[in-house]
Amino acid sequence: MGDIYTAKWLAEKIADRSIRGIALETGALIRAGVLPVGTRLPAIRDLAYELGVSPATLSEAWSDLRRHKIITGRGRNGTWVSEDRFIAKPERFTSAGHYALDVLDLTLAVPDTSLLPPLAEALAHAATVEKLNDYERSRIIPELRDVALERWPYQPEAMLATNGGYNAFYTAFRALVSPGSAVAIENPTAMRLLDILEDFGVTIIPVTCDDHGPTPASLRAALQQRPAAFVFQPRLHSVTGQTVSPERLTELGDLLQGSDTLIIEDDGIGDISPLPSQSLGGRFPDRTVHILSYSKTLGPDLRLAVVSSSAAIVEQIQSYRAFSAGWTSRVLQGATAWLLRNPQSWETVAKARAVYQYRRDGLANALRVRGVHISPGSGLCLWLPVASEPFAMVTLAARNIAINAGRKFSLLPGDHVRIATSTLDDDKWDSVADAIVLASSP
Repeated sequence: MGDIYTAKWLAEKIADRSIRGIALETGALIRAGVLPVGTRLPAIRDLAYELGVSPATLSEAWSDLRRHKIITGRGRNGTWVSEDRFIAKPERFTSAGHYALDVLDLTLAVPDTSLLPPLAEALAHAATVEKLNDYERSRIIPELRDVALERWPYQPEAMLATNGGYNAFYTAFRALVSPGSAVAIENPTAMRLLDILEDFGVTIIPVTCDDHGPTPASLRAALQQRPAAFVFQPRLHSVTGQTVSPERLTELGDLLQGSDTLIIEDDGIGDISPLPSQSLGGRFPDRTVHILSYSKTLGPDLRLAVVSSSAAIVEQIQSYRAFSAGWTSRVLQGATAWLLRNPQSWETVAKARAVYQYRRDGLANALRVRGVHISPGSGLCLWLPVASEPFAMVTLAARNIAINAGRKFSLLPGDHVRIATSTLDDDKWDSVADAIVLASSP
């Protein structure tokens, strides 16, 4: 059967000879079944000749298909149509394991459910929200908009409620960024953001970070490639636990001043940060999209985030949402607004913030005592350089401790692990620190 699918035969089916065009049209042939599962594709040199392109161009197109698990194999063994081609999934996020009851799972940097505000009164209030069950595609209920603005880092032209922070990013990105664009994003970053960008097939430009946020030199180099968007976390970083300093934010703004790059700010950790929110939106109101998620502070089942930007951008995002839900539940918006107005909610958030800091500092201090340097920070996890990432993962797994490999959060070379601390009680600090010391050794 493989003889049927010659280089000449396949070249005749591909009209667009660009890297993206070859990838898209070959992928379409595979999804349609024209190239069945198990088909051996022609050799790169033969197909490149028939297409009239360089082998390097075809290799780039094949790399894109391989990254999406549409084809598999390489080198002298050949390239084949993969059996996984119909499975579209966020590879980083869905690669998390399912662990036995005796395993200490430190993979999920999520809120401790015992530290979230109770929802009963909030949901009772939500049942009284105006226009409940109305089919009007409202952007955000006035009550939520008004209370969110009280703590917003700038005065935006328009706001929008969405079904969580990642839904906000996904929808905004799909509405505002063209396929095939280049996108700059801080490195490391949230694995689900990388999953979304890779699913869209954009060119990802990593921007390195230090203890103060994305470095100006790295952003300057990234901007030379004219990215359509720059994505970063303007307050507390969800992976490293570092915070962008006001001085660094000003430096980043100075660099962005000379570009037309869209600025997407992801404040996913929210008020778990001890510092107030900040944004470049006051400086660039016409091209900043600021996203604040309430999942970590008020509850993930509220599925609620608020987005701000210019009226034109919010309208563009909302018009794209018409393809799906159209609006975010007014019940959940009303409940969130009630929680944001309730002083007891903020007392609960303050208590949670202190507990998360105590747990993170506890493990960090236990590691410092053992000679492992950990930078000061906040949040729900630790980001730790190790001599060998695979060795660290295996060593900790042998001691019934599950963590995340750093490669899930990074596009650059380097060995790291991410260790969730948000639910790690103090009676486990020493044993976990002992295991980490062994795992991080050369």
